[in-house]
This record gives sequence, C-alpha cells and structure tokens, in this order.
Amino acid sequence: GDVSYEERACEGGKFATVEVTDKPVDEALREAMPKVMKYVGGSNDKGLGMGMTVPISFAVFPSDDGDLQKKLKVWFRIPNKFQSDPPAPSDDSVKIEDREGITVYSTQFGGYAKAADYAAQAAQLRSALEGTATYQTDFYFCTGYDPPMKPYGRRNEVWLVKSSE
Repeated sequence: GDVSYEERACEGGKFATVEVTDKPVDEALREAMPKVMKYVGGSNDKGLGMGMTVPISFAVFPSDDGDLQKKLKVWFRIPNKFQSDPPAPSDDSVKIEDREGITVYSTQFGGYAKAADYAAQAAQLRSALEGTATYQTDFYFCTGYDPPMKPYGRRNEVWLVKSSE
C-alpha cells in the first residue's frame, strides 16, 4: 500500500505546552489535554478565553523498536492575537514556549486515533520516505483537528519533521 503524504511548512510562534512522562501515551494525553484546554479556556492570569486553534499536536518519542516511550508533549499554538503577549498559565505544568517554524512530512487518517494508530501511520510514512527524505527520528508529531464530540469525518495526521541536513 502506497502512503500518500505531503511536505508542508508549519508556522512557528508561541505555544502552550504540557509534558507528561512515566505514563503510556494515551493515558498521558488524557492528563495533558485538559490542562491545555483549561489554559486556553481562561485558566490564566488574565482570565481570558482565547479560543481554539487547530491542529493540536503532541510530540511522541519512539523507542528503537518503534514502540512509543512513556512520554509526550502537547503543543497548542496560541492564537495570533495573543502571540505577542500570551497570558500566563495558572497551572504551573503549562509552559509557554517558542518554537521555530518546521517543515514536516505529513500523512492523514481518520477515526478516533489512539497511540497505536499514530505509531502504525508513522511506520507507514517512514517506509514511504525511505531513501528519499531525511527527518528527525527521536520524535514525531501526532495531530488532531477535531473536537472529541465530532464522530465522523475526523482528521488526524502524523508529522515527521524534515531534517535540515
């Protein structure tokens, strides 16, 4: 099976991040996402609801065997109108970080994605890129574009970050 993918530039900027370690990816995501959602929803020093941007992405860290380590980092791009002066999070596990723009190789799939789905898609994308592209191997991004209550037509992606070499 051929995997369709695209090369795409992703905007940098200030991101709200939450890192969770020592838990399997799906469990870590259930812990991290509400923290980011509360921050965006107004749990910050200005009491500001900022609205959602999509996608929400999270970095996962594959082991040598392709399984995912017990670690993830959620990245939520702060909306443009708050980029210059983002509100400070009330929860100290939420950090504000700058991230450079990145170029990614992206493949898309549907459904309610779990860690195993992302790992399988990443493996297929790595196979498709073999010998033609260089990308970072220590982590990759998993993204979601839809709210949890959207049952159909869901969009998820795996992003391998293009290496600068």
